[in-house]
Amino acid sequence: MARFRAVAVGGTFDSIHKGHQALLSKAFKEGEKVLIGVTTDRFVGELGKHPNRRFDQRVKELRDFIEEAFPNLKYVIQPLNDFFGPLFFTEEVEAIIVSDETSSRVGLANRLRAEKGLKPVKTVLIDRVLAEDGKPVSSTRIRHGEIDAEGRLLK
Repeated sequence: MARFRAVAVGGTFDSIHKGHQALLSKAFKEGEKVLIGVTTDRFVGELGKHPNRRFDQRVKELRDFIEEAFPNLKYVIQPLNDFFGPLFFTEEVEAIIVSDETSSRVGLANRLRAEKGLKPVKTVLIDRVLAEDGKPVSSTRIRHGEIDAEGRLLK
């Protein structure tokens, strides 16, 4: 049974990899509904990232993955033009699922929620998924041909 009515997660989701699978698995375990923010092409550029896929392709692949891996579960995918997105600032969201890489933003998120008269969200921290070399699995490493989506070394 889920602990929260709704949880939020966010990312670029350039290529669905083992780390994304762990993040989404935890989110669907913890929340009755999962709000998934996907960075827009504009915001991804502002962050200095260079995904292989455009926003609409990333969303389609994410949706296809979710429908296969987590059928019949409730979720919403929304574009992120900033770190949080508009759905994050609703009473419905009770927790945010983050890795140590993004956990520092939770304090800001809760300050912004407080300004809107909303309760703070709880933080659910997940461990980063490591590749065979002990370094985190990431879309950047996959793009550079260092690892595959399962974290196996290619070089």
